[in-house]
Amino acid sequence: MSITEWFLLMNILIAEDEKDIALLYKVALERRNHQVTTTENGENCLEAYHEKCYSVRTAIDAVGQPLPFDVVILDHKMPKINGMQVAEEILAMNPHQRIIFASAYVKETLTDSIRKLKQVVELMQKPFNVNTLIDTVEDKEIYSQLERFKVDLDIIRAINPTHEQIIDLLKRLKTLQKGRTF
Repeated sequence: MSITEWFLLMNILIAEDEKDIALLYKVALERRNHQVTTTENGENCLEAYHEKCYSVRTAIDAVGQPLPFDVVILDHKMPKINGMQVAEEILAMNPHQRIIFASAYVKETLTDSIRKLKQVVELMQKPFNVNTLIDTVEDKEIYSQLERFKVDLDIIRAINPTHEQIIDLLKRLKTLQKGRTF
């Protein structure tokens, strides 16, 4: 099975105020069999997030905490409540929630994420190709690296790890490899 066929269904929340862009993201991700919820502003995004928190939970974070979405994709500049404020509230509820900012203002988003969120988040510089979005959401590069380490991806798939757990696994494998290199 190739990397591109491997991914499990993901539950994705998107907050994007430009309807055409939101629809493009939604269609592309749904073609990959992901469940996608779109919202047009930060306020609606938080409502959808809170609603999902109190219903069916689909993922478990690194410390066993249920996460309502596998990934939340946020535009930085949105009406009502901006993406950074949305991220602050989401991370206050679920500190391990994976958030990707899709923004034309990458430098500002990075600076704000460090200052306000006290962490670096994933960033995608707009405009970008929808395949880049899919590869980022599905962690294609990370899984390709795991494959180079001869990790059995079928076993990983059966475990259904979070993004954070996959990153940790890759980091540990790199550390092991570094320790064995002379």
